Amino acid sequence: MAAPNIVNVANIVGKTAVANVSTTAANVVENSAASGTVLKINTLLISNIDGTSAAEITTSLFRSSVAYPIASTISVPADATLVVLSKDTSMYLEEGDAIRCSASANGDLVAICSYEIIS
Repeated sequence: MAAPNIVNVANIVGKTAVANVSTTAANVVENSAASGTVLKINTLLISNIDGTSAAEITTSLFRSSVAYPIASTISVPADATLVVLSKDTSMYLEEGDAIRCSASANGDLVAICSYEIIS
């Protein structure tokens, strides 16, 4: 099924995804193929929960087995939060797209993503 025309939507459902970020790239949010939906990413926050060490984050738009960097190896100081995407820089995930994250250290970073499912 094709993604919906976002001018004539029937439903908009707000969601929030959370993920512990590891050194292996993994999806935080995914719009599965043939979902019949569009995901509007409103906010992507990366929080460093390590009290002493900075850690680097890489986030990507993953499409057709290719990672397109949104933020590449940006240092997040200890006990700080990085705003990667916000309402000012929101983006849409088409069918088959995902937002992926990876970190320079396991257990230091948490991703929180606010998004809307539009159908």
